[in-house]
Amino acid sequence: MKHLYTFIIVFLTTFLSVAVHAQERIHVHLTDQAESWDFPYVTDDVEYFDIDKRRNRLRANVTGGIIVPFDPEKVDSITFENEPLEESKDPYQVYQMYITTTDGKDVVSRDTYQDCYISLNAKGAFSNYSASGKIRCRGNSSFLWYDKKPYRIKLDEKHKLLGLGKAKSWALLANYRDVTDLMNTFVFELGHWMGLEYTNHTRYVELFLNGDYKGVYQLTEQIQQNANRVNISDEMGILVTLDVDDGPGESPYNDDNFWSSVYNMPMAVKYPEDEMLTSEVKDSIKGVFAQLETAIKNRDYPLVESLLDIRSFIHYLQIQEFIYNVELSAPRSIYMYKDGDGKWMMGPLWDFDAGFDFDWNYMQTNHTFFSNYRETVMGTNPYKRNGNYNYVPQFFTNLFGCSEFVKLYKEEWNRFSDSIVSRNWAIMEKYITHLSEGPMTREAKRWPITGKNFNEEVKKMHQWLINRANFMTELINNIPEPDDAPITDEQLCGTMTCNVRMDKNNGYDQRVTVNVDKNQLLGLLGEEAATFKENKLTVVPLNTDGTEGQNYTNGVFGGWFDAEDNPRTWNEGHIYIEIYDDLFHWSCGVHPYNCFDDNHVVTMQMQYPSGGTLKKVNVKVNFTIDNQGGWWW
Repeated sequence: MKHLYTFIIVFLTTFLSVAVHAQERIHVHLTDQAESWDFPYVTDDVEYFDIDKRRNRLRANVTGGIIVPFDPEKVDSITFENEPLEESKDPYQVYQMYITTTDGKDVVSRDTYQDCYISLNAKGAFSNYSASGKIRCRGNSSFLWYDKKPYRIKLDEKHKLLGLGKAKSWALLANYRDVTDLMNTFVFELGHWMGLEYTNHTRYVELFLNGDYKGVYQLTEQIQQNANRVNISDEMGILVTLDVDDGPGESPYNDDNFWSSVYNMPMAVKYPEDEMLTSEVKDSIKGVFAQLETAIKNRDYPLVESLLDIRSFIHYLQIQEFIYNVELSAPRSIYMYKDGDGKWMMGPLWDFDAGFDFDWNYMQTNHTFFSNYRETVMGTNPYKRNGNYNYVPQFFTNLFGCSEFVKLYKEEWNRFSDSIVSRNWAIMEKYITHLSEGPMTREAKRWPITGKNFNEEVKKMHQWLINRANFMTELINNIPEPDDAPITDEQLCGTMTCNVRMDKNNGYDQRVTVNVDKNQLLGLLGEEAATFKENKLTVVPLNTDGTEGQNYTNGVFGGWFDAEDNPRTWNEGHIYIEIYDDLFHWSCGVHPYNCFDDNHVVTMQMQYPSGGTLKKVNVKVNFTIDNQGGWWW
């Protein structure tokens, strides 16, 4: 039986006071440039409601009295309703959200919350919502580069919004870079379908902030520890992010971050937080994570299986590569969690508007995607990191040196590949139908982007995904399958020496290479040429104390070396070694602004797994820097 509704409609006059009795909803109807908007004020305790245009006041009298945050000059009618709407549970609509800050000031800070009042019209699909809360800006590049700002809202009390799990904190993603507004949504849907737990959901809203129409936003869950978010134990749960911006490099004064012990990745602890995250707890988390790093580095697959949910790791990497999300290389926005003695899990998924072959050449003003579907992040041989981003942390690629992992990686992709686009694009079409009915037209008027059209970009996105899926199937099924045993021992087999002269004036364009004698290497390793497999050989830069450093060059292997001959970043580097496909002839060069020394002695280490032992040979390179013809400037 359908619900019966009782309405009292009040058309505004100069002054009006209407007595009402225990009405459950007040709807404020606004008319703005021929568009009609409806925002609820939800209560079951209204005694009367008055409007006084002369005093610029709308007031619903409940206990204590509440001023309803709408400008009377823009309100054309008020509706009272004494029965709730029946929920149709249609999550694909575009809903309406009205936020008013208490002082009426714009929201400009990422650090400070402002008190506000939130009104959410669920349009009959879910329960309406209205209550007080707080709002601030959020995001990194999306906040710094674009006028359309993303926001974080915090409700005063935990509550469901549009059918999503009860919590206080929520994110409003601006998606300004993404003309389709579908990139994060597609990935979220993909994550649910592939079984990644705690994947976010999407609800689209058209947002008004202090009466200003801000356009279409993606309302989604804030990633945090919560029974309705990342549901891990209050006492034993761990939630971390691998992120350059949140890590110690870009946020050196934060107490919640550290460099990981083995792969030197920037990490921040998202849970435990605040006073629970003591230095001892942070060190413990770093140690627990180091166990996983060490197992991956040693390619000890049985141990990795006991510490990491392999399928979640595989699905996570496949989504990153499928979407061509270059953030994996930084890394940025890579979340992981662990519940007590359980395994490490990947996720939740986050931040994909820099994928889909985004053109980074003009990153602050550009909205160009979908040009090339054959680009790769990790490469055709991820173990060698021979893709466009060869500096992807080896934490993500070293397991491709395990045959069991590669076989499962292929099996899992082939299990999903036939319908990875068709199934999930069918969900996108439901969103597209509602977005196309007016919201994206209004979005384009509010935030015009020259030369870009919603419907055209959606078509490009769909075709790119189809082409990309076919390419990925070919790529993944041709990943080399290694046959080496787990690493249980290490052995330093000797040292080789190379002498190279470089010309300071040639900078990056040297006419010489570092030439490694392959036969000498095989002799030191104790390997026969007939059985030696180059695809198992890796080369890492060493610090002067013998520990491994990071490769910050564009080569598959290599390293920049500073004044003290330790591996560092480009801006600190004096000379570099860069290795691509030829593992025995290495490119080298001089930083034209940093290097004034006449010699450097650096060490690269060639590593080869054989019979469960990681055999190592150090290659000491003596560089003499000539300055023929004077300084180049």
